[in-house]
Amino acid sequence: MPIWYLIGSVAALCTSFSYVPQIIRMWRTRSVRDISPVMLVQFSIGVALWLAYGVHLKDAIIIAANAVSLLAGVLATGLYVYYRKPPAAIS
Repeated sequence: MPIWYLIGSVAALCTSFSYVPQIIRMWRTRSVRDISPVMLVQFSIGVALWLAYGVHLKDAIIIAANAVSLLAGVLATGLYVYYRKPPAAIS
């Protein structure tokens, strides 16, 4: 196995699953208080573009890493929408 394939694979694993602890925390605490919705959208758009780039290059590492990352971004965004508190009513 070429060294750069190994380096790319390890990098893909690290970045693809880096969001999992945050997702678990949001799910366990049922809180998204400190999560930026702009960051979630920006992250998801970025990995979707990386996924498209990987498909264009037919690069399995880029495709797999960004497919997992996109799934994590979509899941995190879904949790954000589900657990956010509605704005307080003005009386």
